[in-house]
Amino acid sequence: MAASHSPSTWIVLLLLMSSLVVAFADGNFYQSCDVVWGHGSHALIQEGGDLLTLSLDKTSGSGFQSKDEYLFGKIEMQLKLVPGNSAGTVTAYYLSSKGETWDEIDFEFLGNVSGQPYILHTNVFSQGKGQREQQFYLWFDPTADFHTYSILWNPQRIVFYVDGIPIREFKNLEFLGVPFPKNQKMRLYSTLWNADDWATRGGLVKTDWSHAPFKASYKKFKADACVWSSGSSYCSPNKNAWFWEELNFAKKGQMKWVQDNYMIYDYCKDPKRFPLGLPTECAFSNLL
Repeated sequence: MAASHSPSTWIVLLLLMSSLVVAFADGNFYQSCDVVWGHGSHALIQEGGDLLTLSLDKTSGSGFQSKDEYLFGKIEMQLKLVPGNSAGTVTAYYLSSKGETWDEIDFEFLGNVSGQPYILHTNVFSQGKGQREQQFYLWFDPTADFHTYSILWNPQRIVFYVDGIPIREFKNLEFLGVPFPKNQKMRLYSTLWNADDWATRGGLVKTDWSHAPFKASYKKFKADACVWSSGSSYCSPNKNAWFWEELNFAKKGQMKWVQDNYMIYDYCKDPKRFPLGLPTECAFSNLL
C-alpha cells in the first residue's frame, strides 16, 4: 500500500526538487538571466532563449545578469566576440558580489583594431582588493565562432578555463594572510561597453563609431553551482565533481603551455608596480 502524504509534505518535496533544478542552470536565457542594461534593441534574447546578443553604439551599451546568486560553483558560457575593428570596446564576463568590500572574478576581453589580437584580461578581487591582473592573447580568433569560457570557484581555488584549458589558477592562501573569496554570494554579469580611455593601447586607440553597432553573442550558459536563496545555499547534485576539483598533472601542463606562450602580463612579474615587494601569493602560489 502506497504511503500517503499531507499537502504540506508535498509542498516541501516540490521546493526541494525546485532547488535542485535551480542549482543547475542550463542553457535558456529566459529562465536563467535578466537584461539589466540596453533593453530592446541593444540586448536581445533570441532563438527561444538559446541565444543572447549584446550591442554597443554611441547611444548605449548593454548588459545582463544571472537570476541566481552563487556561493561556489563552476560557471560556463559560450561567447563570440565583437568582430572586425573592436578597438575601445570591452566585453566583460564576471562574477561579483556587492558592497564596498566586494569579491569579483573577472574575464574581460579588450578589443583591438582589425588584424590585431584581442587581449583577455583576468583579475581576482577579494574584500574589495584587486590588482591581481594577468593578461593573455588567445590561440584562436574569438570572433569567428563560439568558444567556452569557464570559472571554477571552490573553497580551495579559482581556475579560469578557455575551451576546457586552464589558463590561470588563484589558490586559497588565507593561512598566509591572502584574502580569498569564500563568504560572499556572487552573481554572474556580462556587459559590452565603451572603454576607449584605456582599453586599447592604454587609450591611444579610440572607438571608431563608424563600425557600430558592435555585437557580442552568448549561448549555452551553464551554472553547476550552489545557489544562495533565503539565507542558505542549495547545491547541484553534481557538486562533488567541482567542489573538490583541482588541476591534475596534465591540466597543469596545459596551463604552463598557455602561460609560456600566450601570457603577456603578470602582476607577479612586475616589481616596479609593487616597490614594497610583490604580493604574498606570488612567492607561494606555484609551490603548493
